[in-house]
Amino acid sequence: MHLTKRTDYGIRVLMYCAIHNDYPNRISQIAEACCISELFLFKILQPLVKAGIVETVRGRRGGVRLCRPADQITILDVVKATEESFFVAECFASHKIDCPLVGSCGLTSVLRKALNAFFDVLTQYSIECLVRNRSSIKKIFNAG
Repeated sequence: MHLTKRTDYGIRVLMYCAIHNDYPNRISQIAEACCISELFLFKILQPLVKAGIVETVRGRRGGVRLCRPADQITILDVVKATEESFFVAECFASHKIDCPLVGSCGLTSVLRKALNAFFDVLTQYSIECLVRNRSSIKKIFNAG
């Protein structure tokens, strides 16, 4: 399974917010620390806001912050919010099947089990797990 840049950077943004959780973080600060444009950051934030993972705060002291503690945001939450599909093979997309073996082949079943195992692992880890080495990660973000 290949995760998109949106998911990769989404996780980085959440790590940044988890480390800097005392106040809402300005868009410009997050973008600079994560080495992405503000425009791309807005695109990343949209599904995270919709999923209730982060919230945006308007105003002079506004910015972005986590909606719940980092230990309550699983990696699966982020992946499901930011990935558009989980089609591992053509047979996963029922509207787009050209394979003559569909219905007789066991590949779909095997891949579904593999995908479920992948999801199971992602539920075991939170954003908090990724920032346990806070001081080191904070230095890296501040150097960004």
